[in-house]
Amino acid sequence: MSLNKVMLIGNVGTDPEVRYLDGNTKVATFRLATTERYKDRNGETRENTEWHSIVAWRQSADVAERFIRKGTQLYIEGRLRTRTWTDQQGVQHARTEVTVDNLQLLGRKGDNPASQGDGGGYASPAQPGAPTQGAYPQGGWQPRPAAAPAAPAAAPQAPIDLGIDTSDDLPF
Repeated sequence: MSLNKVMLIGNVGTDPEVRYLDGNTKVATFRLATTERYKDRNGETRENTEWHSIVAWRQSADVAERFIRKGTQLYIEGRLRTRTWTDQQGVQHARTEVTVDNLQLLGRKGDNPASQGDGGGYASPAQPGAPTQGAYPQGGWQPRPAAAPAAPAAAPQAPIDLGIDTSDDLPF
């Protein structure tokens, strides 16, 4: 058995670079910074920042292109992949990347640099008869309507007598 899974929460360091490959397949690449904060022996706060190369394909690349900008906070689940290549001078290179399986924008909409200015490209969900392009209207983000209340639960049944004395039940 083996497992190749990466989970990261961090901030985007560069705007995504989006390319189209053969067959019109979209791929987006960008860098993500994760920072570990800790106190050293002297009680001083230290930071250790690790940079990750992220590769998003297809729908994840579309999300990256539309919503992710430098500074965006993300949660990413993915897999490690190492690519090797030889450059024009014959030097061998290797790069370890995180291939995205799941990508989620974190933080508030106003915290996301992609949401600044013209509404930022936060697309409203597609609804019949609703426009499918652009951002939310000038009024900004609108919460989803509340879901219909769930059907009432079945009436509780009377407890079954098991003949156990529970008068001294303690929670531990």
